[in-house]
Amino acid sequence: MYMDPVVFAGIATVLLMVVFFVGVGIFIMRDQKAHGGDQHKEDLKTGGKPV
Repeated sequence: MYMDPVVFAGIATVLLMVVFFVGVGIFIMRDQKAHGGDQHKEDLKTGGKPV
């Protein structure tokens, strides 16, 4: 396969998008572990239902 600058740019773009979305997923998972259980516990104490 002929590798020209456009192919390299396309591969780099796809890799950057994958890295970005993996980073967002890791951030969400860590944030949910740090803060996600607090609201659920509060809802259980007050008798409210989680949304």
